[in-house]
Amino acid sequence: MSDQKKMERPRSGRMLAGVCAAIANYANIDVAVVRIIYVLLTIFTAFSGAIIYFIMMLLIPEEKNQFNIRK
Repeated sequence: MSDQKKMERPRSGRMLAGVCAAIANYANIDVAVVRIIYVLLTIFTAFSGAIIYFIMMLLIPEEKNQFNIRK
């Protein structure tokens, strides 16, 4: 198994699609800090953060199922 970190959207501990949680897990920081920074950046960039969030939701893969079962 490789020691490389992967950015994945978690299945638990997320509010919308898990983008902020994925960033927080990858950077080893508290998810609340990432969410606050994201909200502030979204407000001060004329709400372009919503578009960036949607793009990141499409680009960051979701965490694999715990039991590796595909439906």
